[in-house]
Amino acid sequence: MKRLLILLAPAVMLACATPKSNVSSTAGARSQKGDGWVSLFNGKNLDGWKVAENPATFSVQDGAIVVFGPRAHLFYDGPVNNHTFKNFEWKATVKTMPGSNSGMFIHTGYQEKGWPAKGYEIQVNQTHTDWRKTGSVYALQDVKEVFVKDDEWYTEQITVQGKMVTVRINDKIINQYTEPDSISNKPNITRKLSSGTVALQGHDPKSKVLFKDIMIRVLPD
Repeated sequence: MKRLLILLAPAVMLACATPKSNVSSTAGARSQKGDGWVSLFNGKNLDGWKVAENPATFSVQDGAIVVFGPRAHLFYDGPVNNHTFKNFEWKATVKTMPGSNSGMFIHTGYQEKGWPAKGYEIQVNQTHTDWRKTGSVYALQDVKEVFVKDDEWYTEQITVQGKMVTVRINDKIINQYTEPDSISNKPNITRKLSSGTVALQGHDPKSKVLFKDIMIRVLPD
């Protein structure tokens, strides 16, 4: 018996010394980098996303979400952080076709029809007739300047930290909005910073926009 215990001891010590993985199970099979960025889109289908109003507006082609059709919104409904984000960074590689309009929503929630009532829209628009251009915190702090061209890929990144929203285009800060306390202290208003999921917008049947490399990084509260 002593001889058996002596032989087993090294194996037990080795098993105890083996470190456990620190990758959150909420990420599932989605890629997670060492810097905290987690993919929300697998490049193949819309698993983890929920479409409202006109599902055909969203499709997946060549590793990108193609937004093209009547008004619709695509809400992230997957396992990462239980699809609820407060402080975070969210980015996507985006391409707009001429005359197109779309948006990236933050702190929002699924609704079956209409423009999302909860949260903020960060504009995606280079040449659509709407004068609010890419990077606008829509109707709150708008951008008139155009920083990229249609029909070319660029990165749009949104950072939400406390009451500040920072928008970067190709890693350059183009807009910083701080929500005033006068809005924060009104509990009956839904269009304000709180927490929620993220969403992509299908604006109209003439707008075609592509999104890929959709990533999120949760920040401390």
